[in-house]
Amino acid sequence: MEWQQFEYFQTLARMQHVTHAAEALSISQSALSRSIARFEDEIGVPLFERQGRSIRLNKYGHIFLKRVDSMMKEFYEGKQEIQDLLDPEQGEVSLGFLHTLSTNLIPDLIASFRSNYPKINFQLGQGPSHTLLEHLQLGEFDLCLIAPMEIKPPIQWRQLWSEELFVIVPKDHKFSNNQNITLEEIADESFIHLKKGFSLRMAIEQLFKEAGITPKITFEGEEADTVAGLVAAGLGISILPNLKGTDQSKISQIRVRWPKCQRTIGIAWVEGRYLSPATQKFKQFVLDHSYELG
Repeated sequence: MEWQQFEYFQTLARMQHVTHAAEALSISQSALSRSIARFEDEIGVPLFERQGRSIRLNKYGHIFLKRVDSMMKEFYEGKQEIQDLLDPEQGEVSLGFLHTLSTNLIPDLIASFRSNYPKINFQLGQGPSHTLLEHLQLGEFDLCLIAPMEIKPPIQWRQLWSEELFVIVPKDHKFSNNQNITLEEIADESFIHLKKGFSLRMAIEQLFKEAGITPKITFEGEEADTVAGLVAAGLGISILPNLKGTDQSKISQIRVRWPKCQRTIGIAWVEGRYLSPATQKFKQFVLDHSYELG
């Protein structure tokens, strides 16, 4: 059964006139009649009553026309929906990003992009890098903003910026007024970390390894805001990026003098996978403005 047969049936059912329907479809009357006959054979019952040159739907035809109308409506609406998504001025971008980017960077980035493309919408998701990569591979995200983990083909990753990491302590901590500090100076402190598997946790563990320190971890959280809240409550200290947009009234952030504390963020996508025009525009926008994001 071919799609054209549904179109032919629907047109003839509406017009109930072979000559007019053939003209509307730009085919011959004989071609239309043959197509409808084959269509009825495949359905298993006649759909029209024929008397001389007149033709009209029978009861089976009326029942089937409702289904065909519904099917055709869904088809054309789905086709239009896809065309709308492919419109570079009003499509949709599915973006995954790290929890620690959500407080100000992601809102500012999207707001800046949408000032140029106000009709493009976003589907957003956040999580640790390894989870984001899984969703990216499954096609649930078009793009991800993540740290450089073990990136393997077909995933592609390009560096965007590096951001400084700070020691975060409660306001009443003995180090709260320090301008800078070394990891050795805080080696005996109780630490609050993100959970294992998070890219930030892995980056910090590498820094401790470089400094020859085994930290004492008292709490683990899934979000940087939670970690910062536990620090503010005096339950330990932590190492986090600058959490712009969060309440920092009860914490102090201190620069690390040694070792150099920073992490790298990049954009990831699946090589060879189709990206809509809207997604391509956003990807290029991020690449072009990466120097502003760090």
